[in-house]
Amino acid sequence: MANLVLFESRGDVALLTLNRPDKLNALSYALIDELLSLLDRIETAPELRAVILTGAGRAFSAGGDIPEFAGSVARGPEEALQKFLSRGQRLTARIEAYPKPLVVAVNGLAYGGGCEITEAAPLSVAARSALFAKPEILLGMPPTFGGTQRLPRLAGRKRAMELLLTGEPFSPERALELGLINAVVPDTELIDHCLHLARRILRSSSLAIATVMTAVTRGLNQSIAEGLAVEAAQFARMVPTHDLREGLAAWQDRRPPEWRGA
Repeated sequence: MANLVLFESRGDVALLTLNRPDKLNALSYALIDELLSLLDRIETAPELRAVILTGAGRAFSAGGDIPEFAGSVARGPEEALQKFLSRGQRLTARIEAYPKPLVVAVNGLAYGGGCEITEAAPLSVAARSALFAKPEILLGMPPTFGGTQRLPRLAGRKRAMELLLTGEPFSPERALELGLINAVVPDTELIDHCLHLARRILRSSSLAIATVMTAVTRGLNQSIAEGLAVEAAQFARMVPTHDLREGLAAWQDRRPPEWRGA
């Protein structure tokens, strides 16, 4: 059986590819579990400093594996919550709070759970052929991997409500306007663009990158006062480090810094 998620190393960047092209990379339970396992491995691999996540074929992901989760729904709320909803929410929460830069490269359809992964990712870039949708309402259900919570925070309540209540597809240009993605690029340039973005980020200290990502993710849904306390705590983590002293010294000496990640 082929791997459900392909792994490739592009230097210090891990390229992960959802690999069920015949099923439009539907998020089966096994695929989600495999993706979570790979993210765990990459987190502890010091030679890998960033992640790009994309899909094989003409879809990023068309969302949940409907026949599989329909079986869980048929067996009742307890199984549907445990096997389907909790697993999907665990994935999007992991992606949202991932400690290394993670870029979703939306290469095609991003429906349902595929759109929710895009919403959760710290950074997302879409090919011009990409297409987004929140079609769960058409199945008689709300989004289950965080879409009712993250989309309104990104796009605003009224614009999110329209997408969530109609289930209508929307273009990458609309996704860019709504704040779901960072850029729209030609299909042939998608992975190279994401690699370039990752490497622009990786010019900085890995410790400093992690503190920025933590401060934003933890502080975003708190009051400004609570968020400022998160920011202060992340700065305090950097004060005793080599990298902060090195960054300040390099700026004063007008030379490139030499980061140690310590």
